[in-house]
Amino acid sequence: MELTHRRLPLLLVFLLSVVSAHSLNPTCSSDDHDSTLKVFHVSSPCSPFRPKTPLSWADSVLQMQADDTTRLTYLSSLVAGKSFVPIGSGRQTVQSPTYIVKAKIGTPGQTFLMALDTSTDMAMVPCSGCVGCASTSFAFAKSTTFTSLKCGAAQCKQVQNSVCLGTACSMNMTYGGSSIAANLAQDNLTLATDTVLGYSFGCILKTSGMSLPPQGVLGLGRGPFSLLSQSKSLYKSTFSYCLPSFKSPKFAGTLRLGPIGQPKNIKFTPMLTNPRRPSLYYVKLIGIKVGPKLVSIPSSAFALNPNNGAGTIVDSGTVFTRLVTPAYTAVRDEFRRRMGRKTVVSSLGGFDTCYKIPIGKQVPTMTFMFEGADLSMKQENFLIYSSNGGLTCLAMSASPSLNVIANMQQQNHRILFDLPNSRIGISAETCS
Repeated sequence: MELTHRRLPLLLVFLLSVVSAHSLNPTCSSDDHDSTLKVFHVSSPCSPFRPKTPLSWADSVLQMQADDTTRLTYLSSLVAGKSFVPIGSGRQTVQSPTYIVKAKIGTPGQTFLMALDTSTDMAMVPCSGCVGCASTSFAFAKSTTFTSLKCGAAQCKQVQNSVCLGTACSMNMTYGGSSIAANLAQDNLTLATDTVLGYSFGCILKTSGMSLPPQGVLGLGRGPFSLLSQSKSLYKSTFSYCLPSFKSPKFAGTLRLGPIGQPKNIKFTPMLTNPRRPSLYYVKLIGIKVGPKLVSIPSSAFALNPNNGAGTIVDSGTVFTRLVTPAYTAVRDEFRRRMGRKTVVSSLGGFDTCYKIPIGKQVPTMTFMFEGADLSMKQENFLIYSSNGGLTCLAMSASPSLNVIANMQQQNHRILFDLPNSRIGISAETCS
């Protein structure tokens, strides 16, 4: 695939917010330049998707938990091989934390704010005439470089469960709680000054449900239709991100595409593959520490099982980490023991370990131990606090079959995805 405007690394500046988007004052109208793109949280002042009426802290937490549950169900269906869904985000972009990047499609370029996701392969864009889509859509008839791919195209043969009722290569799929009908198409994709010519994507014609991001999805998975696969000569199938703490006053982080500018002193863990879902980023979790103590967890809780999709994935779209029940119960119980005789609230939604009185120095650290690398977390990575300080909860919960290392637990760490060497790097970094 031909590439133009080569500038590396591509730096995407994240603007995140889950508590007070109005505390930010970014220049929303400023243009992207060089190889730098701004990426906004959907609740930021620069996002047209921010909620019109801000939710209370408790309602926000409950909404994120509900969306995480939808996403977990979606991911579990993927790894179980139950259905073909080329998009890996189950999040409702308007209502829940996710990250959007400005991208241009077509010639001349038409601008879209597309949701990014590490579990996504194919880019999906609402097209003109789409039934059930948001108001913004891709006017493909105005692009001089647009092509609708036919059933006989090589790319169509790569799409599982493609449908050929006419000459166009069509797809029917689900996305979280949404059903989608799309045609496989090609056009130029521009990120800042980098352009990928003839980028294959799903041109959405019809959708139902509330899960589809309003202006589409751009994937960072490792499948054949992902950005990494379609830009190998430019970005060498390498990228990293650093997500800042939600408490950061600037809510700024970075996503770097390509091997240039990546950290040198970083520890790696092997990237594993589930043959039923090879685009997800599996890793080998071998243990969890609460404070200095290695929690007693059966190895079967971490084992990769291609038959049912069990194992551990790193995911940028899930907010709160999920651990299979034996692992979560052991970690939770050790955390409670370390906290001492505090009053535990029965639950807040899916969180079952909450404290009504202030907690501080007695809070232990927590470490996820992978083969070759550790993810060492501070309080801000696994505790969520109410806005008035009246409630503090352990921000993780149980999962039936899949461990998901979520974005809250990854904050203030550089996570490097090195596909050519099949490894994922982890290092502490102040992302703000």
